[in-house]
Amino acid sequence: MPFVSQEGILLAQRAQSNAFIQCFLRPDKANRHGLITGATGTGKTITLQTLAEGFSQIGVPVFMADIKGDLTGIALPGTLSDKLAKVLEHRKLSPPDFSAFPATIWDVLGEQGHPVRATVSDLGPLLLARMLNLNETQEGVLQLVFKIADDQGLLLLDLKDLRAMCQQVGDNASQYTTQYGNISAASIGAIQRGLMQIETQGGDRFFGEPMLNIADMMQTDGSGKGVVNILAADKLMQSPRLYATFLLWMLSELFETLPEVGDVEKPKLVFFFDEAHLLFADAPKVLIERIELVVRLVRSKGVGVFFVTQNPLDIPDTVLAQLSNRVQHALRAFTPRDQKAVKSAADTMRPNPGLDVAAAITELGVGEALVSLLDDQGRPSMTERVFIVPPASQIGPITPDQRRTLLQTSVVAGIYEKTIDRASAFEALQGQTAAAQTAANKTSENSIMDGIGDMLGGGTKRSRAGVGEQLLKSAANTIGREVGKQLIRGVLGSLFGSSRGRR
Repeated sequence: MPFVSQEGILLAQRAQSNAFIQCFLRPDKANRHGLITGATGTGKTITLQTLAEGFSQIGVPVFMADIKGDLTGIALPGTLSDKLAKVLEHRKLSPPDFSAFPATIWDVLGEQGHPVRATVSDLGPLLLARMLNLNETQEGVLQLVFKIADDQGLLLLDLKDLRAMCQQVGDNASQYTTQYGNISAASIGAIQRGLMQIETQGGDRFFGEPMLNIADMMQTDGSGKGVVNILAADKLMQSPRLYATFLLWMLSELFETLPEVGDVEKPKLVFFFDEAHLLFADAPKVLIERIELVVRLVRSKGVGVFFVTQNPLDIPDTVLAQLSNRVQHALRAFTPRDQKAVKSAADTMRPNPGLDVAAAITELGVGEALVSLLDDQGRPSMTERVFIVPPASQIGPITPDQRRTLLQTSVVAGIYEKTIDRASAFEALQGQTAAAQTAANKTSENSIMDGIGDMLGGGTKRSRAGVGEQLLKSAANTIGREVGKQLIRGVLGSLFGSSRGRR
């Protein structure tokens, strides 16, 4: 088990003389958010796993993305390997009380975990424009497409709905110009191309129903442990914009769904953003402002957010300023940008008179970190050079058989596996097109019938003819229409048949 006391979750410690310097993350300060940074291979994943275990132990659900595919081991108890025993002996640390933790595996692509979906309408034009990498003009047109769909009462649930709606707006752009503004064919084309690319990357499996219910990610098991929600993201990372957009949507969904709770003894949920640089890379100013707003306000919803990335410069200053709990692993100052990152990291951590923070950042070993966490008064503690406590669960991935067992015994097993495709914009627009075509065909056919009927003596010219003559004309008119229908069917059938034959 992770070591949890009244002071909080033991994250890291270091032996000094006959005592220990220990760093505790206080649960009541976890919703002040945090930052975990460091170069590849310095121990960020172990830090993440140790924190997730600690939150689970105190009954707090966790969400984290499994970028490398090795976090699923949290579902199994760890073991004292020879390598781990030597590390603990060297660092003068005690072995953890090995234990497993409840876990649910999710997968946007629906291959390695329970499917997780959102509707196009719920994602909205801002995040969708980010996913499609649209420019400002194209994003404006996409917003108009959403607005027109709303005004016409058309549901945008999956990608085929949005594609059909874009085609409808593009084909009838002139009808919408007066009310909504100019809609260029070039922008519609760019949106359609972007949607096609998202489909080829598997994004079509993300959009649709049943949509994820955030409450399903905020579960505890029978013993009161918080469920650790793991997003299988090793394949998803091949589509970085889809990955980043999904995480931003989830954070927004938490913000919009959860009630205000103010300061709490422990978070309702802790959310880890791994590879956080993808959230902000080339992001437009309006999106960064939205992220900053959501991060600032989601604290009052009882949600703690931890950004995990290689370089602190990856995070915009407006967001970085809100991340109070800091864990800094080693950085390598090989380039001017690296040197700037080291200085930035050192300057943003509380000084320690007995520690050269900037120098220590480049000297840290694997599993070693500079840690500054909030104290009971909400003040950053002095930065300490310590070793991250090893996790109590398995380090490394579970086997495919273990994964299948975990999915079958999950609390959400069978809920999201079957897709729902209810009538929405695609079906409605198809119905409108079919109805219009049927009406046009009927009008054309009636017009031709009338002409043939007239030629065969079925005219409607008034005369003073007797009753017999009127009866003869009426009979001729009827015969003319029936013969006409047969002629029309024969001619069209012949044309269509010969046309298909030539193909």
